Amino acid sequence: MNTGANPKILVISGPTASGKTALAIKAAQRFSGEVISADSMQVYRGLDIGTAKPDAAEQQGVAHHLIDILDIDASLDVFSFVAMAEQAIAQIRSRGHLPVIAGGTGFYLIALLYGLVPLPADPEIRAELDHRFDHPRGHEELKEIMQSCDPRDLERWHMHRRKLIRAYEVFLISGKSISEWQTLTHPELRFPVVSINLCREREELKTRIRQRTVLMLENGWIKEAENMIAAGLLNSPTAHQAMGYKLIGMYLDGAITYDELIERIATATWQLARRQITWFKKQHPETRHILMPCDEEQLLDDIKQQLNDHLQ
Repeated sequence: MNTGANPKILVISGPTASGKTALAIKAAQRFSGEVISADSMQVYRGLDIGTAKPDAAEQQGVAHHLIDILDIDASLDVFSFVAMAEQAIAQIRSRGHLPVIAGGTGFYLIALLYGLVPLPADPEIRAELDHRFDHPRGHEELKEIMQSCDPRDLERWHMHRRKLIRAYEVFLISGKSISEWQTLTHPELRFPVVSINLCREREELKTRIRQRTVLMLENGWIKEAENMIAAGLLNSPTAHQAMGYKLIGMYLDGAITYDELIERIATATWQLARRQITWFKKQHPETRHILMPCDEEQLLDDIKQQLNDHLQ
């Protein structure tokens, strides 16, 4: 790949609470960059405290992309994310700036960096399915069929007839669900990258997660969750997966105590972090693993050396 015509991008990944957001902002400031969020929940307006979304002050004047772009009733899939991220990369490069991708949604990152295998399609089958389920009970019939042949995609798109039809089309053509297809990537990087993954000792990360949980709850997360639940968050197609909001709903209903709420959110977040750690160890051969805390100035100097010819 011609890195002169297609300059490198910087990727900063890691588990939740590892410090990647703060480092990405420092790198963007140092290298005339703009940050692209690779967090599947920070795209949603209103999910602010609970997704650790950087506010205007924390962004420190650095342009951020793919934050606050969707309402909670909108669905987001990996193909949509990749398309939006590619557009952001092109726009940032057109300004002569460095794209700095930061986030912990590993599957979105790998799809962007390596590219997903395109979903199979057949216009004749699609037209036949559109006609077959175009009646008042069509949606319910389709859900019954999908329950037997493709329950995972049914769970994802049970509220959307058109998306279920697309999922059924893919299943009829290939015998695989869209969810299965979305795990298939190409073997080579699509972009020249400098990629680092932030790691922390397990006990330190657990402590950081619990401390951050307490701080987020003290700083208004409960009220935020109450408002978003009232707006339909728990019945939303994708945003309902945001960590902690359902548990806060249980607390508001009196089902758990405040202390139980803290422990359950911290435990669930640690379980997420463990999955992220495993993912980045196994799925991202391009990345360099950095044990935090470290000398961040030296790390930024190392990054600059790797980017050298591509910085303005």
